Amino acid sequence: MSEVALRSIQSSDIEACMLLSTAEGWNQTEDDWKLLVNNPQNTCLLAEDGNQIVGSATAMNYSNVVAWIGMVLVNKSFRGRGISKMLLSDLLNQLHSCRSVKLDATPAGRPVYEKYGFRDEYVIHRMTNLSMDFFQPIKSEIIAEPILSTDVPEVIALDGLFFGAERSLLVKSLIDEHPEKCWCVKKDGRITAFALGRRGTRYHHLGPVSASTLEETRVLISHCLLLLVGRPVVLDILSDKKELFDWLESAGFTSQRYFVRMYMGTNPFPGKIENQYLICGPEFG
Repeated sequence: MSEVALRSIQSSDIEACMLLSTAEGWNQTEDDWKLLVNNPQNTCLLAEDGNQIVGSATAMNYSNVVAWIGMVLVNKSFRGRGISKMLLSDLLNQLHSCRSVKLDATPAGRPVYEKYGFRDEYVIHRMTNLSMDFFQPIKSEIIAEPILSTDVPEVIALDGLFFGAERSLLVKSLIDEHPEKCWCVKKDGRITAFALGRRGTRYHHLGPVSASTLEETRVLISHCLLLLVGRPVVLDILSDKKELFDWLESAGFTSQRYFVRMYMGTNPFPGKIENQYLICGPEFG
């Protein structure tokens, strides 16, 4: 049995990393991996057995305030050798100066993260709709508007307030690459709610969606879903948003699994959970 070595992920490794996430049936694209790997502020590790890439782990750096761990993957043929623990331990060592470290854990991963001092914050449910043959829009005086280039700084500021840390690179990337999935609500000329999204390998992913009210949220989601009729959609909803969950179920969405949002040690930047409805995904928070 050869020795497993760790090193930083390079752009040339992205194709091999895609094989890891695709083998698990995950939804990430090469663009998602590029967003993680090509930012020098992020920490992205891989495990190699000889010349074969057998594992990965990433940490998105949000303005040196929050480090977001994701993409913890190990090839099925190499499990049971402690590779995920090697990756996670090395990753956390490199994040020692970060003020907060967070992640969204699967039920299987949660006990592992607890051993590193991670604590539960709240639960997130993954919901999918494989093909919306029809979607009934809601009736409201609130109007969804496309996010313009001039709106981007305001969206970044609002996302930072609700999430708990500025995510300018992530927000700009979603708006630049997927403008057809990016909408907002304005009141008196100011943005009060927004919805972003992206294409995935298996589903169109809707999120993050943050708003001041449930009605704004439903208007934005309704507008986005009308543009995705006939296509598979996935979204991740905070468990306390029961009314929204029930509405999505009535629209044909089903709950597939759940994640537990966790933080290491303390949670100095919780954001405004009451304003968060859909997250961007477990790899980005």
